[in-house]
Amino acid sequence: MPILFESQYNPPAQFFAELAGTDALWLECHDNYRKQTYRNRCLILTNQGVKPLTVPVIDGNRSEKVKTSAIEIDYRQNWVHQHWRSLQTAYGGTPYFEYYADYLHDIYLQKPARLFELNLAFLRFYLRCLRLSTPVEFTTDYHPQYASPLVLDRRDCLTPKAAAAPEPDRKSVRPYPQTFGKDFVPGLSILDLLFMQGPAAGSFLA
Repeated sequence: MPILFESQYNPPAQFFAELAGTDALWLECHDNYRKQTYRNRCLILTNQGVKPLTVPVIDGNRSEKVKTSAIEIDYRQNWVHQHWRSLQTAYGGTPYFEYYADYLHDIYLQKPARLFELNLAFLRFYLRCLRLSTPVEFTTDYHPQYASPLVLDRRDCLTPKAAAAPEPDRKSVRPYPQTFGKDFVPGLSILDLLFMQGPAAGSFLA
């Protein structure tokens, strides 16, 4: 069964856990952009707790009337440098930061014009890292709801606001050692898992 998600920036690990056993990942291309979602935001763990990293978009105040696939990134703000420095500070001492750093940095330096293109570049990289062979396909039109039992609609089911309280009936990520704190923090970007577990990260997508 295909699973349908919206485009996400450095998605949470649970996003990838839900791909297990699916026939394909459908990415929504025709929804209207929504602010304060994983479309342009990810969560990382720092020594001061969970920190959001947000990609600024052009005309943010009017952005919710624009298709997600058409939203342009605002490079007038020095967000690429800020995000990279935040990742270096939070994860520079982890076992696998250097293992992935150059590949990730190259994606940032490509500076694609649209948020959808940036998210897709990261998504394809993470699928390779996690050894997930899930085909990625794209919607051709917009449906508010999918009544068909042939599609698992998970659009906007994962949100930053509910990151610490995943649904009990959904697939989750098996706890792993993290850089800061004693208690496992769920809802973090896949980057947290990759930097800590490297090539073994896929085995934690329980």
